[in-house]
Amino acid sequence: MQRSLVMLLALLPLWLAATPPNILLIVSDDQGFRDLGCFGSHEVKTPHLDRLAKGGVKLTSFYVAWPACTPSRGALLTGRYPQRNGIYDMIRNEAPDYGYKYKPGQYEATFERIGGMDTREVLLPRVLKTAGYTSGIFGKWDLGVHKRFLPLARGFDDFYGFVNTGIDYYTHERYGVPSMYRNNSPTIADKGKYCTDLFERESVRFLKSNHKKPFFLYVPFNAPHGASSLDPIIRSGAQAPEKFKKLYPALLSQAGTQTGTRYGKPATVRNRAARRLEFVGSITAMDAAIGRLLDLLDEYKIANNTIVIFFSDNGGGGAADNAPLRGRKGQMFEGGIRVPCIIRWPGKIPAATTSNEFLTSLEIFPMLRVATGAAMPANITLDGFDMLPVLQGKKKSPRKEMFWQRRLDKGARVGHWKWVESSRGNGLFDLRTDLSEKRDLSKAKPEILKIMKARFANWKKEMNAAEPRGPFRDY
Repeated sequence: MQRSLVMLLALLPLWLAATPPNILLIVSDDQGFRDLGCFGSHEVKTPHLDRLAKGGVKLTSFYVAWPACTPSRGALLTGRYPQRNGIYDMIRNEAPDYGYKYKPGQYEATFERIGGMDTREVLLPRVLKTAGYTSGIFGKWDLGVHKRFLPLARGFDDFYGFVNTGIDYYTHERYGVPSMYRNNSPTIADKGKYCTDLFERESVRFLKSNHKKPFFLYVPFNAPHGASSLDPIIRSGAQAPEKFKKLYPALLSQAGTQTGTRYGKPATVRNRAARRLEFVGSITAMDAAIGRLLDLLDEYKIANNTIVIFFSDNGGGGAADNAPLRGRKGQMFEGGIRVPCIIRWPGKIPAATTSNEFLTSLEIFPMLRVATGAAMPANITLDGFDMLPVLQGKKKSPRKEMFWQRRLDKGARVGHWKWVESSRGNGLFDLRTDLSEKRDLSKAKPEILKIMKARFANWKKEMNAAEPRGPFRDY
């Protein structure tokens, strides 16, 4: 008996080493580069994200594949450029931007209702299923509403969240249209409850049910995205519960309303302090939910075998603090595409470290596939690589370039050079000495500018040659 126990204990490390890692992937929405304590904020309270950073690596030169919601998320879940997977623009309606509320029966025929990611695309949970993973998503989906586009048709086993690009945090409506789903069915059962709390509740339920087997838990919060409400006051920012707003007494004392413009006419909107208060309050509420999930990993004694990834889906919007970066959500400057990112994997990634290596969200899919031993379907081109050796400090990032395009706006990073050609401004910048993109070197370095444009043209040629995907490409 004693001898058998000794043998079992001796084999335990080997068994643990062979146990596939769990995955907790957390994505915030429109969070600024400096909207975390561990990324330099002396204002925003994020104790649990700061705790996560102390246990892992903080990435300070991490990019997403598009400067706004839908294409960024599509690229994350496919490991492919938006121009390759087909989702290279937003799936949203513009009529609410002018104050229009859809009547019953109208919304069903709009692009926001019928658009979605091409069903030929293979998403991360489907790949992980080949390695025996159970996958759940709780939060923002944003890749299509019809059943063939919803999470359960793309490899997820469990879904609770909203299907569009934004909602009111309490009514769960998108400009008056209900948007919350459980699996494949709409639901209004939780109307009136704060959505961050609901995503925490469902994530906790998933962990309690699945912590004894390999799992992929994807939690794409909508915080601190602005509320999708037609009410000018609500629409002018995010939404946060009172108990979290009380943590910011200075902002609370200044918060109020002012006369602004909405839908082309004067309207009462939140003032600057109120917008910032709702924004940071929603981040701290999200941070508390993240803390609950991290605590559960500890409680179940699975934290050491769980890869935890956190980043924002794009640069900060609304009342965000993107300092020291130029620009914001929707733009090709660093403030639109460089985002805060933290990755923890105890025993694999050194704790309390910072990496300034050139990395992107396109590296997440291949890293997780390799880490889990999942099989990759044949004839699928990924645009990233396994970045674990880079996170471990064992090698430099092999990424040398990254490209972005949003309609007529273009951006490229090649080495330490950055080129932007957009409606918000143009320029060539040396990121080594000018992270804030203040000094345009286009005239001083015409040969570099020529190279940047040539590399972008080469990338466009490659994307155009790829097998076409809907919903935007003509084929």
